[in-house]
Order: sequence, then structure tokens, then C-alpha cells
Amino acid sequence: METYSTKQALAGVDGLDDILSGGLTRGRVFLLEGSPGTGKTTIATQFLIEGARRGERCLYITLSETEEEMRESAASHGWTLEGVDLFELVPPESLLDEQQQQSLLYSSDLELGETTRRIFDAFERVRPDRVVLDSLSEIRLLAQSSLRYRRQILALKHFFSKQNATVLMLDDLTAEVADKTVHSVAHGVIRLEELSLDYGPERRRMRVIKYRGRHFRGGFHDFVIERGGVRVFPRLVSAEHKTDFQRDVLKSESTELDALLGGGIERGSSVLVLGPAGTGKSLLALTFVTAAVARGEKAAIFVFDEEMGLLFNRALGLGIDMRAMADSGDLIVEQVDAAELSPGEFSQRVRNCVERHGVRTVVIDSLNGYQSAMPEENALVLHMHELLQYLNRQGATTFLTVAQHGLVGDMKTPVDVTYLADTVILLRYFEALGRVRRAMSIIKKRTGSHEDTIREFRIGSYGIRLGEPLIGFQGVLRGVPHFVGGAPALLEDEEA
Repeated sequence: METYSTKQALAGVDGLDDILSGGLTRGRVFLLEGSPGTGKTTIATQFLIEGARRGERCLYITLSETEEEMRESAASHGWTLEGVDLFELVPPESLLDEQQQQSLLYSSDLELGETTRRIFDAFERVRPDRVVLDSLSEIRLLAQSSLRYRRQILALKHFFSKQNATVLMLDDLTAEVADKTVHSVAHGVIRLEELSLDYGPERRRMRVIKYRGRHFRGGFHDFVIERGGVRVFPRLVSAEHKTDFQRDVLKSESTELDALLGGGIERGSSVLVLGPAGTGKSLLALTFVTAAVARGEKAAIFVFDEEMGLLFNRALGLGIDMRAMADSGDLIVEQVDAAELSPGEFSQRVRNCVERHGVRTVVIDSLNGYQSAMPEENALVLHMHELLQYLNRQGATTFLTVAQHGLVGDMKTPVDVTYLADTVILLRYFEALGRVRRAMSIIKKRTGSHEDTIREFRIGSYGIRLGEPLIGFQGVLRGVPHFVGGAPALLEDEEA
């Protein structure tokens, strides 16, 4: 469990303190900006609730929402706002009665001065340790010019800094002209974004633009808003998670397959299983899962393409009781819904399996589904690169399946990650004696020697059976083999 300095005000948002390397520096002014609906108010409320939980005095000054709206929004997350002072700053002209409104015209100078005075009065009354000012767009409108707006922000900053309060200012970016005034004044700036995709729900991400005197985790970080608040998924940096482990060789349930692999798969490596649809990629990976559970280890499968119940039934037909393994806690099976997940959230789910549940074998079935679930995301291969490196450094063995386009002939690989994997297993269909058969070959293995033969294989209730090398055929890997030798040594059907 991470511990942070008492000089930091923890944000109370899962994952955000990790990005900020400990939270927000006390006694400083921070800017949280983003378009309406990106989650600014939710994060700000969590920031104050965390302070109240720690016995700090907290003040929420709202110029854009009513107190009733704030409490309803909090209730939707299951919060009560106990210990948080809400101050609804009503525009000055609305405080006048009708007769005064007709006889007295407030200039923007008077309105701005009155607004500032009332902010100071609310602060003096509560003497808070944490303050949220929501939002700066109203102050910008009252200021009417960049110079007056900057002076006003500086005045607020100096006032709050003298009181040693940690301040979070919100900006909804509704101004017609982009004004970077607060960027130069604030101690730190966090930007929230919402992306509208062609299909599926909106995606949200955040970025720390600046943080004076602090090393923070740069780049974009995915986050979600759910009941209970915002959850942030810090961008995975595999180099930060190196661990020591024994690189022993892991066996499968098939001695023939282990022999083809040169003895087995090395712990802490990644295996890519390539082949057209229906060649048995998922079931091949399951044999290694079964072996891991038999060794007393835990495994996890992330299923993108297949309904989980159907996968359980298929595996059961091969003598693999996935449901029993899942019920015992030895196997974690997660159904990943297409278009409902961001790369950051998926990486976090895998990390949770490894770090919280001690999983040492991970199957991602398949990378086609991973790519299809996030069609408009950029740099998916880089996300997968970091995830594989992280798993390798944790001593977890990873199995990835990729379905190639086509059944025979030249086949296309939609996600080229062969350079990332330590071992590549290629599966193929071929025709012989009037039947469609399957062949397997190990194309690559970084961690040691392996057979370079091409063998027929079958998967059944008996497990995996491999035949003799297909020396009588040429062109098997191309998917259009032709017979060049004597009588082929092919696998016979199992006797009942």
C-alpha cells in the first residue's frame, strides 16, 4: 500500500494520486479544466469528501450550480456531503428587490467586486483547508477583459495562499477565445476530455499539463465516471514494475506439444497463437491454463469474442472443466464487452488479476476482439507492448490469440504483434485424403531451441495429439499444400 507525505492533499480519486505522485501540494492553487460533462464537479466533490473524511474543513463555492443540484448530484453517487460547506454564490443583481433593480444598474466592476468580496467572506467564515471554486467562466464573464480577469485570479491566488488553503478552481472552457491566464498562475493544471466515438459509449481521458516542482505521470490516462465517483486508470509504464522471479520452464498437458516447443514455455514470456478461425487457438491456450491450475497456480482468461457459457461448454467437451476451476478461485474468467472498454481500463483489469489475485498465467482471446472493441483508439499496439512487458516482468506467462483473415491461401494478420511475442505458434488447415486437417508449427522462440517441423494435430477429450512431421507435403503453411512424397503419415481417428 502506497504512503504519501502529509504535505500532500490526497485527491480521493482512485488512480489520480498515483498520476500526481502523491496528490495536490497543500497551500497551492490548481486548475481543473474540461468541457461540460467531463467530470470536473465529480472530481472536485471527491476531493472535498476526502478532506472531510480526514477531519479537514472543506468549502465548495458554486457560481454555476444551485445547492439543491449539488446535493442531488452527490446523492446519485451515494454521498451525503457531510462535513462539506456548500456556498451558493448568487449573482449580486438577484439579491436586489424589484424596485432596486429598476433604479440601480450594476456595472461589471461592481458585480466583480461584490462577487470577490462574498468569496472572501465565505472563506473567512469557514476557514477551510480545502476549497473548490466552481467555476471560473462566471468570473471571466464579469471581468470582461483578459487584464482584469488575470488581476482577479492573482488576487484570489494571493488571498488563498496566505491562508494555506489547497484550492481547486474549475473551468468549463466555454469562453469563445482560449484564455491561458490561469495556466500561468496555477501551480498545476489538469485537463479532462470526452471523446464521442462512432459506436459505443463516450470515452473520457485526462492529462496533467503542468505541475510545478513535481514529477508526474505524463500522457493521457483513461477514466470513467460511475456510481461512487471517478476512477482513473494511470497509463501503464512497464519499466516501473520489474520484479525478480525464477525463469523455470512450464509444461503443458501434452508431452508431444512440449517436445515441439523444445521442452515447454519459459515463465515470464509471451506466446502468440496465430491461425484462421476454428483451428483451435483458444483450446490450445486452455491446455496451458489447465496445466497452470494443476501446478497450484492461478490463471485468468479475458474473453473478447465468445460468449462465456459457450466457451465453458466447448472446453467441457474436451475434458476441461472451466466452471469448476472458476468456482474454486483458481481461474478468473472475464467477459469483455465490445465497445465498452478503454485500453487503460483493460490494462488495469489485467493488473488487478496479477497484483491482487496472484495470477501467473494470462490468456487474451483474442487480439482481434481487443482491436475491434476499441476501433477508434490510437496506438493500440503500444498499449499491448506495455502490457506484455509488464506481465513478463511480473513473471506472468501470457497467451495471445490472433485470428487471421481467410481459411486457406495467403492470409492477412489484422494485428501484427509477432515482433512482441517471445514464442509464435502457427496453426493451419490443409487438405489430405479428402479431409480438412490441421497443422501446427513453432515459427519463433526467443527463449531457447524448438522443433522446426510441421506436424498435424488434433484436439479432443484426450487433449492434444500431434502426428509425425509432414515431410510428404509442401506449402502447408501457405494453406495450399501439395503432396510430393510417399504415403503420408497422418493421424487416425480415435477408437471408441
